[in-house]
Amino acid sequence: MLGFSLLGLCIATVVGLSLWGTLAPDGLKRGQTETAANESAKGTDEKPAKAENGQSGAGGTMKPGTAYSGADVEHTLTDDGSTVTTFSPRGRDGKGPALINVGPIRGQDPRMAAMPNDDLLEESPAGRLPITGPDGLRPMDQYARPWSGARGTRIALVVGGLGLSQTGTQRAIRDLPGEVTLGFATAGNSLQRWMQEARRSGHEILLQVPMEPFDYPANDPGPNALRIGLGAKKNLTELHRNLAEITNYTGIMNYLGGRFLSDADALEPVMRDLGKRGLLFLDDGTSAQSLSGKLADAFDVPHGFADLTLDTELSRSAILKKLDELERIARRNGTAIGVASAFDESVGAIASWIGEAQGRGIEIVGVSALVKDPQQN
Repeated sequence: MLGFSLLGLCIATVVGLSLWGTLAPDGLKRGQTETAANESAKGTDEKPAKAENGQSGAGGTMKPGTAYSGADVEHTLTDDGSTVTTFSPRGRDGKGPALINVGPIRGQDPRMAAMPNDDLLEESPAGRLPITGPDGLRPMDQYARPWSGARGTRIALVVGGLGLSQTGTQRAIRDLPGEVTLGFATAGNSLQRWMQEARRSGHEILLQVPMEPFDYPANDPGPNALRIGLGAKKNLTELHRNLAEITNYTGIMNYLGGRFLSDADALEPVMRDLGKRGLLFLDDGTSAQSLSGKLADAFDVPHGFADLTLDTELSRSAILKKLDELERIARRNGTAIGVASAFDESVGAIASWIGEAQGRGIEIVGVSALVKDPQQN
């Protein structure tokens, strides 16, 4: 039976790294430690054998990926046949391994996914708003759905309109796999409860913010909409009212908004605010006159554009054809983003198509994995 005693060991855990070492002290004589075995090799032509955890003798080098940086490891075979492994701090000579910045932390422990990180919230007259944390952690990183990191063909699918219909919202959360990003309409009901269910089911989520379309007021995007006639201060007030509806989202996407997105003076303060808060912006791609990409680049806002709206024709066969078209785009470009609404036909077609696409080597990822991120450039 393998026993362990830990003496004076300081362990630094870096979230996002999984470091494994294998201990197999074969060849040790009874009662002899590994350090003593290495000492006995002095004066001979043999070099002390490296322990299998990647640690050589004192002053040796550390292989990448070892879990025992900065520690001496000794194995002692006791009289009863068990092996005692002892860890102790090793003196630093300035030549050993050093901790490096491995990039932003992405994702949450699934058990905590429905709970907001209080360090990424600030109080405001509108309610609690997302904000970049004191250590630079962004909501986009904290609430992102983890993915494989492989550079194969990747597709993000965003299904919006959640919260507007109780049965439609329930079905989308229940039937769509966790790889699908869900968009919550700020005009919906019971949003906090639905958000929690979606996060527990593994979904990354976005907030759909209403914006002025070209045919306003004939086409009204709803309450708290951003409009070019309101002015910067009032639009920021409306934006914050929307942002305070729920927590745990990686960013926002527009609901309508063709006219608003084409007006640089109206859009600029919104993009500035999103950049400060560490949120991404997804443009649904329906307006050719949108300036969202240009202004997002100017203010270091992570952003992306949908390649296709999947359910412009509301039939299962038409949606499946759009999904196949999205796959062709992804195979040609490496990635693609498709958006749809939480209609029964859309949810059913997407749910059945995903399994087949994954069988063809397509990875379905959260939308945050595909946006253009200034911190990753």
